[in-house]
Amino acid sequence: MACNKKNMVSNNGSLTAQTIKNVTYGNDPLQKMDVYLPAGRNTLHTKALILIHGGGAWTSGDKADFDTAIQTLQNSLPNFALCNINYRLATIQGANVWPAQLSDINSAFQFIQQQQAKYIINAGKSAVFGARAGAQLALLLGYTHPNKIKAVVDLFDLTDLAALYYNAPNPTYPALISIFMSGTPATNIPGHISSNPLYLVITANLPSTIIFHGTADDVIPISQSDSLNNRLIQYNITHQYNQYAGAGHGWTGVNLIDTYNKSIQFLQQIMSD
Repeated sequence: MACNKKNMVSNNGSLTAQTIKNVTYGNDPLQKMDVYLPAGRNTLHTKALILIHGGGAWTSGDKADFDTAIQTLQNSLPNFALCNINYRLATIQGANVWPAQLSDINSAFQFIQQQQAKYIINAGKSAVFGARAGAQLALLLGYTHPNKIKAVVDLFDLTDLAALYYNAPNPTYPALISIFMSGTPATNIPGHISSNPLYLVITANLPSTIIFHGTADDVIPISQSDSLNNRLIQYNITHQYNQYAGAGHGWTGVNLIDTYNKSIQFLQQIMSD
Protein backbone atom coordinates (compact mmCIF):
# COMPACT_ATOMS: atom_id res chain seq x y z
CA MET A 1 0.00 0.00 0.00
CA ALA A 2 1.47 3.32 -1.06
CA CYS A 3 0.42 6.10 1.26
CA ASN A 4 1.46 8.98 3.44
CA LYS A 5 1.45 8.10 7.12
CA LYS A 6 -0.13 11.33 8.27
CA ASN A 7 -2.34 14.11 7.00
CA MET A 8 -0.21 16.95 5.65
CA VAL A 9 -1.05 20.55 6.54
CA SER A 10 -0.46 23.52 4.25
CA ASN A 11 0.99 26.87 5.33
CA ASN A 12 -2.49 28.28 5.90
CA GLY A 13 -3.38 25.46 8.29
CA SER A 14 -5.67 23.47 5.99
CA LEU A 15 -5.15 19.85 5.03
CA THR A 16 -3.52 19.19 1.67
CA ALA A 17 -4.80 16.72 -0.91
CA GLN A 18 -3.60 13.11 -0.63
CA THR A 19 -3.66 10.10 -2.94
CA ILE A 20 -3.39 6.69 -1.29
CA LYS A 21 -3.10 3.82 -3.78
CA ASN A 22 -3.94 0.15 -3.29
CA VAL A 23 -5.38 0.38 0.19
CA THR A 24 -6.17 -3.14 1.38
CA TYR A 25 -9.67 -3.83 2.70
CA GLY A 26 -9.48 -7.66 2.64
CA ASN A 27 -7.14 -10.60 2.24
CA ASP A 28 -7.54 -11.20 -1.50
CA PRO A 29 -5.13 -9.34 -3.83
CA LEU A 30 -8.12 -7.77 -5.61
CA GLN A 31 -9.62 -6.40 -2.40
CA LYS A 32 -7.97 -3.02 -2.75
CA MET A 33 -9.02 0.56 -3.39
CA ASP A 34 -7.43 3.87 -4.33
CA VAL A 35 -8.38 6.75 -2.06
CA TYR A 36 -8.23 10.39 -3.17
CA LEU A 37 -8.59 12.84 -0.30
CA PRO A 38 -9.32 16.49 -1.16
CA ALA A 39 -7.56 19.52 0.23
CA GLY A 40 -9.29 21.33 3.07
CA ARG A 41 -11.36 18.30 4.04
CA ASN A 42 -13.22 17.96 7.31
CA THR A 43 -15.42 15.44 9.08
CA LEU A 44 -18.61 17.44 8.53
CA HIS A 45 -18.73 18.56 4.91
CA THR A 46 -16.39 16.18 3.04
CA LYS A 47 -18.42 13.26 1.67
CA ALA A 48 -17.31 9.99 0.10
CA LEU A 49 -17.90 9.06 -3.55
CA ILE A 50 -17.40 5.33 -4.11
CA LEU A 51 -16.50 4.27 -7.66
CA ILE A 52 -17.26 0.69 -8.76
CA HIS A 53 -15.87 -0.44 -12.12
CA GLY A 54 -17.79 -2.59 -14.58
CA GLY A 55 -16.99 -5.78 -16.42
CA GLY A 56 -18.90 -8.55 -18.14
CA ALA A 57 -20.84 -10.44 -15.47
CA TRP A 58 -18.27 -9.51 -12.81
CA THR A 59 -15.52 -11.30 -14.79
CA SER A 60 -13.38 -8.37 -15.94
CA GLY A 61 -12.54 -4.73 -15.41
CA ASP A 62 -10.34 -2.87 -12.95
CA LYS A 63 -10.41 0.28 -10.85
CA ALA A 64 -7.97 1.74 -13.40
CA ASP A 65 -10.97 2.01 -15.76
CA PHE A 66 -11.98 5.15 -13.83
CA ASP A 67 -8.50 6.70 -13.81
CA THR A 68 -9.26 9.04 -16.71
CA ALA A 69 -12.28 10.41 -14.84
CA ILE A 70 -10.58 11.00 -11.49
CA GLN A 71 -9.28 14.50 -12.21
CA THR A 72 -12.61 15.63 -13.65
CA LEU A 73 -14.42 14.39 -10.56
CA GLN A 74 -11.86 15.96 -8.24
CA ASN A 75 -12.13 19.33 -9.98
CA SER A 76 -15.92 19.33 -10.11
CA LEU A 77 -16.58 17.75 -6.71
CA PRO A 78 -13.90 19.25 -4.44
CA ASN A 79 -15.87 18.37 -1.29
CA PHE A 80 -15.76 14.63 -2.04
CA ALA A 81 -13.18 12.01 -1.18
CA LEU A 82 -13.03 9.45 -4.00
CA CYS A 83 -12.75 5.75 -3.20
CA ASN A 84 -12.08 3.71 -6.36
CA ILE A 85 -12.68 0.03 -5.61
CA ASN A 86 -11.54 -3.31 -6.97
CA TYR A 87 -13.41 -6.51 -6.14
CA ARG A 88 -12.94 -10.22 -6.77
CA LEU A 89 -13.68 -11.28 -10.35
CA ALA A 90 -15.70 -14.37 -11.24
CA THR A 91 -14.44 -17.00 -13.68
CA ILE A 92 -16.24 -19.45 -15.95
CA GLN A 93 -14.47 -22.19 -14.01
CA GLY A 94 -16.63 -21.23 -11.04
CA ALA A 95 -14.21 -19.20 -8.90
CA ASN A 96 -15.43 -16.11 -7.05
CA VAL A 97 -19.04 -16.65 -8.05
CA TRP A 98 -21.88 -14.61 -6.60
CA PRO A 99 -22.16 -13.27 -3.91
CA ALA A 100 -18.38 -12.70 -3.69
CA GLN A 101 -18.68 -9.31 -5.42
CA LEU A 102 -21.52 -8.11 -3.19
CA SER A 103 -19.57 -9.23 -0.13
CA ASP A 104 -16.52 -7.28 -1.32
CA ILE A 105 -18.44 -4.09 -1.95
CA ASN A 106 -20.03 -4.27 1.48
CA SER A 107 -16.63 -4.92 3.06
CA ALA A 108 -15.12 -1.98 1.22
CA PHE A 109 -17.92 0.31 2.37
CA GLN A 110 -17.54 -0.90 5.95
CA PHE A 111 -13.80 -0.20 5.71
CA ILE A 112 -14.45 3.36 4.50
CA GLN A 113 -16.81 3.89 7.44
CA GLN A 114 -14.16 2.62 9.84
CA GLN A 115 -11.48 4.89 8.34
CA GLN A 116 -13.49 8.10 8.16
CA ALA A 117 -11.86 9.62 11.25
CA LYS A 118 -8.39 8.82 9.89
CA TYR A 119 -9.25 10.19 6.46
CA ILE A 120 -11.08 13.19 7.98
CA ILE A 121 -14.26 12.74 5.98
CA ASN A 122 -17.96 12.21 6.62
CA ALA A 123 -18.65 8.70 5.28
CA GLY A 124 -22.16 8.91 6.70
CA LYS A 125 -22.97 11.09 3.66
CA SER A 126 -21.78 8.95 0.78
CA ALA A 127 -22.63 8.50 -2.88
CA VAL A 128 -21.82 5.62 -5.21
CA PHE A 129 -21.06 5.60 -8.95
CA GLY A 130 -21.05 2.39 -11.00
CA ALA A 131 -20.97 1.25 -14.62
CA ARG A 132 -22.15 -2.05 -16.12
CA ALA A 133 -21.77 -4.77 -13.47
CA GLY A 134 -20.50 -2.01 -11.21
CA ALA A 135 -23.81 -0.20 -11.59
CA GLN A 136 -25.65 -3.26 -10.33
CA LEU A 137 -23.30 -3.37 -7.33
CA ALA A 138 -23.71 0.37 -6.80
CA LEU A 139 -27.48 0.05 -6.72
CA LEU A 140 -27.33 -2.90 -4.33
CA LEU A 141 -24.95 -1.05 -2.01
CA GLY A 142 -26.97 2.15 -2.08
CA TYR A 143 -30.35 0.50 -1.65
CA THR A 144 -29.19 -1.58 1.32
CA HIS A 145 -27.55 1.41 3.09
CA PRO A 146 -30.06 4.22 2.46
CA ASN A 147 -29.27 6.01 5.72
CA LYS A 148 -25.62 6.50 4.77
CA ILE A 149 -25.67 6.51 0.97
CA LYS A 150 -27.64 9.46 -0.37
CA ALA A 151 -27.18 9.14 -4.14
CA VAL A 152 -26.47 6.48 -6.77
CA VAL A 153 -25.13 7.07 -10.29
CA ASP A 154 -26.11 4.12 -12.48
CA LEU A 155 -24.63 3.59 -15.97
CA PHE A 156 -26.47 0.94 -18.08
CA ASP A 157 -27.40 -1.18 -15.15
CA LEU A 158 -28.48 -4.75 -14.57
CA THR A 159 -31.53 -4.64 -12.31
CA ASP A 160 -33.25 -8.01 -12.82
CA LEU A 161 -31.01 -10.98 -13.58
CA ALA A 162 -33.93 -13.37 -13.85
CA ALA A 163 -35.45 -11.29 -16.63
CA LEU A 164 -32.10 -11.30 -18.44
CA TYR A 165 -31.88 -15.08 -18.03
CA TYR A 166 -35.31 -15.74 -19.54
CA ASN A 167 -35.07 -13.05 -22.25
CA ALA A 168 -31.37 -13.19 -23.06
CA PRO A 169 -30.19 -11.08 -26.03
CA ASN A 170 -27.27 -13.51 -26.37
CA PRO A 171 -27.78 -17.31 -26.39
CA THR A 172 -24.71 -17.83 -24.19
CA TYR A 173 -26.17 -15.82 -21.30
CA PRO A 174 -28.30 -18.49 -19.59
CA ALA A 175 -25.39 -20.91 -19.24
CA LEU A 176 -23.04 -18.20 -18.00
CA ILE A 177 -25.60 -16.86 -15.54
CA SER A 178 -26.10 -20.38 -14.20
CA ILE A 179 -22.36 -20.68 -13.54
CA PHE A 180 -21.90 -17.27 -11.96
CA MET A 181 -25.08 -17.56 -9.88
CA SER A 182 -24.60 -21.24 -8.92
CA GLY A 183 -27.95 -22.06 -10.47
CA THR A 184 -30.86 -20.73 -12.47
CA PRO A 185 -33.54 -18.35 -11.19
CA ALA A 186 -35.60 -21.47 -10.45
CA THR A 187 -32.91 -23.53 -8.71
CA ASN A 188 -31.18 -20.75 -6.72
CA ILE A 189 -33.97 -18.38 -5.85
CA PRO A 190 -32.23 -16.67 -2.87
CA GLY A 191 -29.09 -16.03 -4.89
CA HIS A 192 -30.95 -14.44 -7.77
CA ILE A 193 -33.06 -12.31 -5.45
CA SER A 194 -29.91 -11.01 -3.73
CA SER A 195 -28.48 -9.93 -7.09
CA ASN A 196 -31.46 -7.87 -8.24
CA PRO A 197 -31.64 -4.19 -7.20
CA LEU A 198 -35.18 -4.02 -8.55
CA TYR A 199 -36.41 -6.22 -5.69
CA LEU A 200 -35.13 -3.67 -3.14
CA VAL A 201 -37.35 -0.89 -4.44
CA ILE A 202 -40.19 -1.52 -2.02
CA THR A 203 -39.97 1.67 0.05
CA ALA A 204 -39.60 5.40 -0.49
CA ASN A 205 -36.57 5.45 1.82
CA LEU A 206 -33.96 4.92 -0.88
CA PRO A 207 -31.12 7.07 -2.25
CA SER A 208 -31.77 9.47 -5.10
CA THR A 209 -30.76 7.78 -8.36
CA ILE A 210 -29.64 8.93 -11.79
CA ILE A 211 -29.80 6.36 -14.61
CA PHE A 212 -28.09 6.30 -18.03
CA HIS A 213 -28.75 3.75 -20.78
CA GLY A 214 -28.38 3.46 -24.54
CA THR A 215 -31.49 2.56 -26.52
CA ALA A 216 -29.51 0.13 -28.73
CA ASP A 217 -27.74 -1.72 -25.92
CA ASP A 218 -27.53 -5.37 -27.03
CA VAL A 219 -25.72 -6.59 -23.89
CA ILE A 220 -27.95 -5.28 -21.11
CA PRO A 221 -31.29 -4.35 -22.71
CA ILE A 222 -32.69 -0.94 -21.90
CA SER A 223 -35.74 -2.74 -20.51
CA GLN A 224 -33.61 -3.32 -17.39
CA SER A 225 -33.41 0.43 -16.77
CA ASP A 226 -37.02 0.91 -17.85
CA SER A 227 -38.08 -1.48 -15.08
CA LEU A 228 -36.05 0.39 -12.47
CA ASN A 229 -37.36 3.73 -13.66
CA ASN A 230 -40.96 2.52 -13.38
CA ARG A 231 -40.37 1.17 -9.88
CA LEU A 232 -38.74 4.42 -8.74
CA ILE A 233 -41.72 6.34 -10.06
CA GLN A 234 -44.08 3.99 -8.23
CA TYR A 235 -42.37 4.69 -4.90
CA ASN A 236 -41.86 8.40 -5.58
CA ILE A 237 -38.08 8.21 -5.26
CA THR A 238 -36.13 11.21 -6.54
CA HIS A 239 -34.42 10.18 -9.76
CA GLN A 240 -33.49 11.07 -13.32
CA TYR A 241 -33.57 8.75 -16.32
CA ASN A 242 -31.35 9.58 -19.29
CA GLN A 243 -31.53 7.64 -22.55
CA TYR A 244 -29.07 7.99 -25.44
CA ALA A 245 -30.78 7.26 -28.75
CA GLY A 246 -28.91 4.70 -30.82
CA ALA A 247 -26.16 4.18 -28.22
CA GLY A 248 -25.03 0.66 -27.42
CA HIS A 249 -23.40 -0.83 -24.33
CA GLY A 250 -21.33 2.19 -23.35
CA TRP A 251 -20.43 5.34 -25.25
CA THR A 252 -17.72 7.91 -25.85
CA GLY A 253 -17.46 11.48 -27.07
CA VAL A 254 -20.31 13.91 -26.56
CA ASN A 255 -22.49 11.35 -24.80
CA LEU A 256 -19.77 10.51 -22.30
CA ILE A 257 -19.15 14.17 -21.55
CA ASP A 258 -22.89 14.63 -21.08
CA THR A 259 -23.00 11.63 -18.72
CA TYR A 260 -20.31 13.07 -16.46
CA ASN A 261 -21.79 16.57 -16.58
CA LYS A 262 -25.25 15.33 -15.62
CA SER A 263 -23.83 13.02 -12.94
CA ILE A 264 -21.80 15.82 -11.37
CA GLN A 265 -24.76 18.22 -11.42
CA PHE A 266 -26.94 15.55 -9.84
CA LEU A 267 -24.44 14.86 -7.07
CA GLN A 268 -23.95 18.56 -6.42
CA GLN A 269 -27.69 19.01 -6.07
CA ILE A 270 -28.50 15.92 -4.01
CA MET A 271 -25.42 16.02 -1.79
CA SER A 272 -25.39 19.74 -1.02
CA ASP A 273 -25.05 20.62 2.65
